Amino acid sequence: MKIQCLSLNYAPEEIGIAVYSTGFAQEMSARGHDVSVLCAHPYYPQWRLRPDWPKFGYRTVRAGEAEPKVVHCPLYVPKVPTAKSRLLHYASFALTAFPRMILDAAKGRPDVIFVVAPSLVSAVTAWVTARLTGAKLWLHIQDFEVEAAFATGAIAPESRLGRAARAFEGWMMSKFDMISSISGPMLDKLRSNGIPEDKIFEFRNWANLKKVKVIEGVSPMRAELGIETEFVAYYSGNVAAKQGLEIIPEAARLLAERDDLTFVICGEGPFLETLKRKAEGLKNIRFYPLQPFEKLSDALGMADVHLLPQIAGVAELVLPSKLTNMLASGRPVVATAYPDTALAQEVAGAGLVTEPGNARAFADAIEQMLDDPEQRLAYGRMARTRALENWDMSAILNRLETRMTHLADRRVSVEQF
Repeated sequence: MKIQCLSLNYAPEEIGIAVYSTGFAQEMSARGHDVSVLCAHPYYPQWRLRPDWPKFGYRTVRAGEAEPKVVHCPLYVPKVPTAKSRLLHYASFALTAFPRMILDAAKGRPDVIFVVAPSLVSAVTAWVTARLTGAKLWLHIQDFEVEAAFATGAIAPESRLGRAARAFEGWMMSKFDMISSISGPMLDKLRSNGIPEDKIFEFRNWANLKKVKVIEGVSPMRAELGIETEFVAYYSGNVAAKQGLEIIPEAARLLAERDDLTFVICGEGPFLETLKRKAEGLKNIRFYPLQPFEKLSDALGMADVHLLPQIAGVAELVLPSKLTNMLASGRPVVATAYPDTALAQEVAGAGLVTEPGNARAFADAIEQMLDDPEQRLAYGRMARTRALENWDMSAILNRLETRMTHLADRRVSVEQF
């Protein structure tokens, strides 16, 4: 099967959507499929281009015969992502990817074009390519970006831009032969948007169960970072507005009298300096850069409790990719979400969930977790069990491969007819 993948984010980015787009392409290639990838130059989560990458040119990477061919496309990266600058950012990738996608598809004649959203803007490129080549179209939704923009206030739903964005989203989705997303509630969102059941497929993110091991005892990373308190409440990942991360320094302030607890934030992103300002004067919170991927287990194992805040509205539309490895680490999670969201359902039994934006409830949940070691260990065991049962990469990709092969066969049978 020939698969052409269009994903804004890809390796060498080490967090977020890139992890899963890269894993998908590499694993499908290792299984004998002919996979090509169009992606952007790496910029995330710092929101700046890396200095060793060309600013305007393309870069092609192919490690070997069992690896996908990867073409990185230039794009505009705003210093401060806003609604309008993000749109330009997405559009620039769609424009630079377009000629390469047409050229590669004309040469390779893909059976399936696999598009990862964000960004739905670039899906137009895939649709045009599919019309020219007869390929089947598969859209994979990591975030409902239009609804998330509404929830964060980046776009007003009833504004001209908001109405246009919603209309474009509906029109674009109608062009795909298959649409997948990462959780049950997100699939329900597709159904409510009128997507037929036979076009809907659950393609979950996975935990890196081979890389993430349960650390018994104290992680050596605590000594590396100079952390001496008994407990660590830990967040690692992108530092952006939609995470609702301001609740962490608020909780740290409420728990400032505890001398046995350190809040640790390892991350980068456009909201980092704002978050540091909100934490000024607090001695119980520390900021560090993202830790190297090869130290993933030690970093995750440093936590006594993982922190996973989301703002109200956004938690209904996304399932944060970082959750999978949090669970795999065998440590409990304290998240903010409403009960009927995918995030709340996944955390249930493996941690505690509080109301978004309620710093007092968030702090109380952290304290409850730390003061009850038996419950904390029980939640941690359930977290690892859930990762093993529900987030295994091989099982998830087996199901996807079966469905994608069936979709590709439909194209072949139509061509033969």
